[in-house]
This record gives sequence, structure tokens and C-alpha cells, in this order.
Amino acid sequence: MDLSNKITQIQKKKKWFILLLLPFLILLSIFTSYNSKTLYKTHKPNHKNPEENPDFVESKLKISPTSQNPVPKIAYLISGSRGDGESLKRTLKALYHPLNQYAVHLDLEAPPDERLDLMDFVEKESVFREVGNVRVVSKSNLVTYRGPTMVSNTLHAMAILFKEGGSWDWFINLSASDYPLVTQDDLLHALSTIPRELNFIEHTSDIGWKEFQRARPVLIDPGFYSSQKSDVFWVPEKRGIPTAFKLYTGSAWMMLSRPFVEYCLWGWDNLPRTVLMYYANFLSSPEGYFHTVICNVEEFKNTTVNHDLHFISWDNPPKQHPHFLTVDDYERMVESNAPFARKFGRKEAVMDKIDSELLGCDANGFVPGKWLVRENANSTVGSLSSAVVNSTAELRPGPGAERLKHLVTKLLSEENFHPRQCTSIPL
Repeated sequence: MDLSNKITQIQKKKKWFILLLLPFLILLSIFTSYNSKTLYKTHKPNHKNPEENPDFVESKLKISPTSQNPVPKIAYLISGSRGDGESLKRTLKALYHPLNQYAVHLDLEAPPDERLDLMDFVEKESVFREVGNVRVVSKSNLVTYRGPTMVSNTLHAMAILFKEGGSWDWFINLSASDYPLVTQDDLLHALSTIPRELNFIEHTSDIGWKEFQRARPVLIDPGFYSSQKSDVFWVPEKRGIPTAFKLYTGSAWMMLSRPFVEYCLWGWDNLPRTVLMYYANFLSSPEGYFHTVICNVEEFKNTTVNHDLHFISWDNPPKQHPHFLTVDDYERMVESNAPFARKFGRKEAVMDKIDSELLGCDANGFVPGKWLVRENANSTVGSLSSAVVNSTAELRPGPGAERLKHLVTKLLSEENFHPRQCTSIPL
């Protein structure tokens, strides 16, 4: 009898336990069912070849869209050093257009009075003051020739223009030794018909002699840590060629799209920073950093146009410096159809010829266009204090636009565009 009661009590306890456990089991069943469906929907079977690269979150981030404005806008960096102040002013005026953005920089080798004179020039020029699109890099950088501080200076200007320059479409880096061969109306008109994601950057993976003279040696740029300018120096050790990315080389002068500039600044998959750290010990890093980044990124490597938009006269084989251009080079400059040329000496006579025959500069150094209206239509001399900015979206292209269109059409042709993207074709 006692045994029978115990069995009955145990059965009752089991019954209550099952009743208490039942809601939990139902919830667990619902949760498990929902979660399995969710997992099934989220993680579909992957039929990719296991040897292919896996999909990372970073690879799914979208590239910023380009603008739809009918007329593109350019963001310029014009840089110089000691003694370049007057040349920089002249180049800035010849390049000026109210649609564009400008950052001008004299490095720390330039004496304080020369840098202050540049700031004073920009502040007092009435057109610059009214439009507000010219800014002097007030915190000058110490830039070592051939050193990676040249790359950091370019990235600095990119960041300033990206933060303060509003909406622009391409970034162009120039020096005080560069000069335009077309007007800005010509340039903007010619660029208005091409995709805004294109990057004009001369490049090749055939690094040749640069492997042993630039890639394997390890150098130190004192400009990163010293307040006094001095040349780069080398350490005894050598290093191997990278295997995490492929090296490319080319011209230090380029026109880069806004999406690519944004990628270089943000570096959301860390490649720009990784490559930057590598090039911190690389001789003439401006001739390789951006080229290596763009050709190692799937989203950008097919946007490259293999040209630097410059006419440059080199020795054959090229030496460290190009020739200074003179009147004897004028015809070849024009026939190149390039929008820019370098390298010019200070107050070179051929620049006066360019001003009068190609640009039509006025007595103040500006290139007249539909944006510039004077109180006196016949006025060609004197201060620009009476000038007003008007109808800035209207262009007045001239013969330079046709020359540049011819070059761009050739570069984007079937035989020159895709076959020359991130390849080993010698420059």
C-alpha cells in the first residue's frame, strides 16, 4: 500500500513537471524553428570555388557615386618650395576658374616671408576673396625631394579639399614648375563628356631597374621627424618584393577621381594605409604609391587611363629630372594635345608665348571666360577689384578643347583603354 502511494505521488510529480516544462519546450521549438529559417535564408550554400578569395564585409561597401552636374569641377593642389612663390602665383592665375577648388602649398623650406606673401596675395585678390575657392595650406609641411613626405603632403591637400572644397569631381596635383596648355573652359568642356570615375594615371607593373634601386633598398626620410630639411638616407639592410600586393610605378602627376581619393583617405579595407607604410621607406614614392593602390583594388583597377595629361621632355633613357622647356619645345607641346606641361624655369619666355597664343591671358594673368565680367568691357589692364563672378556654369571653349578631346578620344579607344590598364606594358 505504501509502495502504491509512492508510485502515485511520483506520477503526479512527473505530470506537473511535464506541464511546467511544456511552455518552455514550445518556446524553444518556435525559436529553434525561426532561427533555422533565418540562418538558412542568410547563409545560403556557397558554390564558389574554394580557391577564390572569400567575401569580406569591406568588399561589399559601395563606392560613392559621382556627381551628375553637367559641368565637372576640379580640385587642384599646386605646390612649391623656396623661391617658387611668384611661379606658383602665375600658375594659379592661369588655372583659375570659379567652379574649381584650389589648395596652394609652399613647404617649410620656403622662408616665412615668402609663405606670408602667398597668403597675403590670396587674401587680397578680389576674385579669390569673392568666390572663396582658393585656400593656402597654412600649416606647411616639410617636403623632402624624392621622399615619402611628398605623398603625405598630397594626402594632406586631398583631405583639406575633401573637407572644405564642397563637391568636386577630379583631383589634379601640380607644382609651381607646371603650366597649362589649355584654358579651364577648354578642360572642363572636354571632361564633361567622359565618365567621372576615370583616373588618369600613367602606370606599369614593369618596374625594371627600380626593383633594385628603389623597391629593395630601405630609406629614411628625415622630413617625418625633423624640423630641418635634409636629404633621405639609406640603411644597410635590403628587403624583398611584396607578396601581399603587386608593385606599380609611373608618373607622379595625375588626375584622380573623387571616389578614388575618398578611398585613399578612408581606406576602409586598410590597403591604402598598408601600402602607405610600405612606401614610407621607398625612394621616389610619389611615382608608385597611388599607382600600386589603384591597381590592387578590384573596384578601381578598371578605371585607369594610362596617361598623366602632361607634356614632359625626357632624356632617353630618362634621367632624374626632365628638360626645362623652352620656345624650341613649343610646337611639340601643342601637338601633344596635353592640357599641362612641365618643367618650366622661372620667367621662361615660352610661358609668355603660351599666355598669348594658347590661353589668352589678360594683363593680370587671368584667363578670360564667361565667368569674368568687368565694369568696363574694354578694360584689359589694372586691378581685378571691379570684376564680378557671373554665370559660372557657362563655358567658352576654344581650340584647346578640340585638341584635348582628340587626346581623350585616343586614350579611351579600344586599343588603348582596357589593354593598358594595370599591365606590364613599359612606359
